[in-house]
Amino acid sequence: MRQSQLFLPTMREVPSDAEAISHQLMLRAGMIRPLAAGIYSYMPLGRRVLRKIENIIREEMDAAGAQEMLMPSMQPTELWQESGRYSIYGPELMRLHDRHGREFALGPTAEEVVTSIVRNEINTYRKLPLILYQIQTKYRDERRPRFGLLRGREFLMKDAYSFDVDMEGLDQSYRMMSSAYHRIFDRLGIQVRAVEADAGAIGGEGGTQEFMALADIGEDTIASCDHCDYAANLKRAVAREGQMAPVNQHDPASREPERFYTPGIHTIDQLVQQLQLDAKKLIKTLIYRAGDSAIAVLVRGDHEVNDIKLMHALGLEQMELADSATVERITGAPVGFAGPLGLSVPIYVDLAVAGMRDAVVGGNEQDYHIRHVQPGRDFALHHVLDLRNVVAGDGCSRCDGGHLRFSRGIEVGQIFKLGTRYSEKMRATFLDANGREQKMMMGCYGIGVSRILSSVIEQRHDDQGILWPDSIAPYRIHIVPISTQDSVQMSLAESIYQRLSAAGMEVLIDDRDERPGTKFKDSDLIGIPYRIVIGKHAAEGKVELKHRGRKESEILGVEELFARIVGPSKGEER
Repeated sequence: MRQSQLFLPTMREVPSDAEAISHQLMLRAGMIRPLAAGIYSYMPLGRRVLRKIENIIREEMDAAGAQEMLMPSMQPTELWQESGRYSIYGPELMRLHDRHGREFALGPTAEEVVTSIVRNEINTYRKLPLILYQIQTKYRDERRPRFGLLRGREFLMKDAYSFDVDMEGLDQSYRMMSSAYHRIFDRLGIQVRAVEADAGAIGGEGGTQEFMALADIGEDTIASCDHCDYAANLKRAVAREGQMAPVNQHDPASREPERFYTPGIHTIDQLVQQLQLDAKKLIKTLIYRAGDSAIAVLVRGDHEVNDIKLMHALGLEQMELADSATVERITGAPVGFAGPLGLSVPIYVDLAVAGMRDAVVGGNEQDYHIRHVQPGRDFALHHVLDLRNVVAGDGCSRCDGGHLRFSRGIEVGQIFKLGTRYSEKMRATFLDANGREQKMMMGCYGIGVSRILSSVIEQRHDDQGILWPDSIAPYRIHIVPISTQDSVQMSLAESIYQRLSAAGMEVLIDDRDERPGTKFKDSDLIGIPYRIVIGKHAAEGKVELKHRGRKESEILGVEELFARIVGPSKGEER
């Protein structure tokens, strides 16, 4: 491709509204352009990278026995009502009506659609197992789109779905997809970590893993052990304490509860700072709306409630903190003074709270708290569970000697064991070998294709621009003649360009009449792996070869250049 003909509108300045490095570089390198918040056009350079990502995914999915199809993006919401997810997905589900008033959704995923297809076409165990996949644009009405392609309202995703006769078959499909994902991310040149995760709105009866691209900009927190291979999303992570039974014995020598005056102090931070109290000695009481009723949740002052764990404990898919009016009605005091003593609602107690001996709690009265409180003595411990987020330094729940540490990650893929979550509600059944009707066992497997583009750049860049791995670089070789007015340079550049192209190499030649500094800046910015500079050595039949990301360069003759570039397999250097 000739750069003079390539639609490549690069930018010198960093866009003021681009926070993430990947967002900045994709805009500057002319790879994407915004149309609306969270909605982007892929320019030719960005589309080339995206297609290479798609092709690697296709190759590995096909090798794993999955079959590609393409399903509609517009989905009748009757299917979402049937699965029970219509209300669960909430405002992120983009809804629209046709001219006849029928409601549709722009699909953020396709469990309902694929289940409806398979239930209508397969009725016998002889046609199972089956894995179907697609690469398709998805939609999600994000409240706050940000970080470019990392959190958008329109995005490209690979979603796959497995159908098996039993759990053993599902386990096998799940393992097969997990192995395929590791191969995919390895070929893409992206560093990922598989972590235990929560199934969220997708749901399911079995395990789920997220594949996290390690990056500081990541919105997900990964808790991992410094001693063993345990790793989990913060929403799912469990500390060693979470595996232990609570200690219910109280100290008979402890003092009786004592109410004390705390005017204007209604946060944990204020109690710590103004009264010089240790947050580990405080108990936070939070009031939640759980369905049609209310509950109280207790965590230690230095801990935070894990809403996912709480919802699982209650068997709910949605819940929220109570409003101030509800809090005052239940506790008799404004927000900030709630405590467990005397409450008439069910109290859910975190394990760390159950083991406390001399705590400070809210007094259920404005401007008052209570000290010397003992869980188990002063309020009942009927519902004691692991309800908190882990913190750095907590003991690992998987091994005896390890402790948890935190890192940030971008979710680029997730795999789920759905079990009969959808097949039961949507009546996707088959006849087994004995003629009995059975529910299909399902799994689903997603990869954020457009997210990968951003994630690779987050991991592979320097101060000058992008550092593409060979496998997904928009072009493999960038030929940069110093002067288009020098006939010797241009003749050699054209000769090398034609020969490399004939050898099947993807080559971009910068034939623009621009200053050398401009050409080099653009070359570094777009990050093509190999740069061949045609300059002062052209008369000798020699060129400069530089690998993007390496400081050193080499002066080579043309034949040596071809042996160096065309000889290695395409995936050898990353």
